[in-house]
Amino acid sequence: MAQPPLSRAIQQLERRLGVVLLHRTTRSISLTEAGSVLLREAGLALEAVDAAERRTRRAAAERPTLVLAAKAGASSQLLSKLLDSYAVEPHASAVQVVLCGPGQSETMLRDGRADVALLQLPYDSMAGFDIEELGIERQFAVLPATHPLAHQADIAMADLHALTDLPLPRWPRPDGTYAEGPGPQVHDHTQLLQLIALGLACAVVPESLRPQLREGHAAVSVTDAPTVTTVIAWPPHSRSRAVADLVRAASQL
Repeated sequence: MAQPPLSRAIQQLERRLGVVLLHRTTRSISLTEAGSVLLREAGLALEAVDAAERRTRRAAAERPTLVLAAKAGASSQLLSKLLDSYAVEPHASAVQVVLCGPGQSETMLRDGRADVALLQLPYDSMAGFDIEELGIERQFAVLPATHPLAHQADIAMADLHALTDLPLPRWPRPDGTYAEGPGPQVHDHTQLLQLIALGLACAVVPESLRPQLREGHAAVSVTDAPTVTTVIAWPPHSRSRAVADLVRAASQL
């Protein structure tokens, strides 16, 4: 859109809303507080429309499928129990499990690619979802088996942050970017565990990942690591019987 019609469209929107959306000077244009609110709320509204379209098409399929998103490598035992418990429901639908990288389960639930998701606090945002808490677990440090700290009974988070030879990993943000820092960029727990075994990183992970440790890894208790809460989350406006049955099965585990 060329600038003149764009400017007219914004002015018409401002008149209709009765607010100023942009600070305008001869050198710059920036959002007002009202403009920031509209941008954020309008983005959520457009995401909701896209999500509704995806879920509507999925519901109209000849064999409707319930899409469950979960973080790859996390809560594997819980996920297995949940699928077995739901499968015996009288009206159970086919479940498509999508295993994602960090943060992607939340994104899939928001944009309608998933109907329900297993999320983890404090790593995922629960804003805008209905949730049912499924379990709380402690975290531990994974170190190369040959590292001096690997032989200690326990350590503190400060000990890990002070390690210059074993940086903590950098996971992707929802927008695909990574935080600045010396740690390696990682996409999944398989890659992370290999980097640790090679002596290139360390990590703090939930107890549910302990079965994935192999030779070359050492598990050390972290006294002040935050606990991880796993929840099942779904859109608050959902009226899907399949979602309700799955949530009920999860809450009964």
